[in-house]
Parts: sequence; C-alpha cells; structure tokens
Amino acid sequence: MGVSRLTNAPMRIGVFGGAFDPPHTGHVALAKAALQELQLDVLRIIPTGHAWHKTRSLTPAVHRLAMAQLAFAEIDKVVIDPRETQRSGASYTIDTLRELQSEFPGAQLFLIVGEDQANALSSWHRWEEIPRLAIICVAARASVTGESVHFDALSNSPMEIRLLEMPPVPASATEIRHA
Repeated sequence: MGVSRLTNAPMRIGVFGGAFDPPHTGHVALAKAALQELQLDVLRIIPTGHAWHKTRSLTPAVHRLAMAQLAFAEIDKVVIDPRETQRSGASYTIDTLRELQSEFPGAQLFLIVGEDQANALSSWHRWEEIPRLAIICVAARASVTGESVHFDALSNSPMEIRLLEMPPVPASATEIRHA
C-alpha cells in the first residue's frame, strides 16, 4: 500500500547512505531526527555497495543490509534500499540521487550526511552536481563532552545546507567494530 498524501506538496524523501558496518545508535538517532526535523514522507537508508573511498574491506552487503533492517525496524517511514549493493563497480551518491529523481519525479530529495562526510564532500565523485538534485542536510551534533562541533566546510558554498541538531553519540562504527 502506498503513502496517501493529503496535499499537492512534493513528496519529501530523505536519502541516508553509508557503510552501516555496523549501524549504531548514532545512525538511528540521525534517522529519527531527520524524519522529524525535515518532515520527511520517507527516509531511504542506502547501504553502500563498493565504497571507493574506504581503505578497509566492508562486511558483505547481505549482512550489512540485514543489520540495517534490524537497526531501523522500529522507525516508521524508513525503507532499507539495496540499490547501491546491487551495482557492480564503484557506487556514487550522484548516481543514486539521479535514480531517485527519475523514480520519484517532482519529489524533493534531502541528502543526509554526518559532519565527517560533509567535510569530505568536495572529494566525492561529481560533487558539484549534488546540490542540483538534493538539499544537503548535515548532522551537527554536540560532542560527548557537550562541546558544540563547528561545521564550516561548505559555508562559502552557494548550495543550500540544513543543519540537523543531534544529541551526543558515545561511539562510532569504527569504535564498535574494534570493541
């Protein structure tokens, strides 16, 4: 059954990609914050396929998809989208955004990224095209010490950027893998 809409406003689709190796409480908190703050109709969680920018091997895609299904199962309006894991070769955000734009004509896309990825955005494949397809939403969270993290990597850019307020998250996926 599809989502029924009461207005003619464009569908609001969140796009949250990542390795999700493993997904953790920070990912879940970000998903909840994005759904609420951006008033999304749906949030697509998209585990990466071949991560061209990662130096380490990822857990097999089938396991990362299963972990994502479990991690986000309790959140309404979340869809685990396997499209990038089904691609051969490198997987790029720009291609995913183009596919979504084609599948959902007229929809407003919101690309949800953490501060680390926002700071690295200029290294992404065809990154200059991303703002034409999606509004970039950066998870700006306080550190676990309560200090505010300052985000200014894209402050001189003409692209639309929205900050999502995040609670402190005590562990990263890297820390969880090494525990």
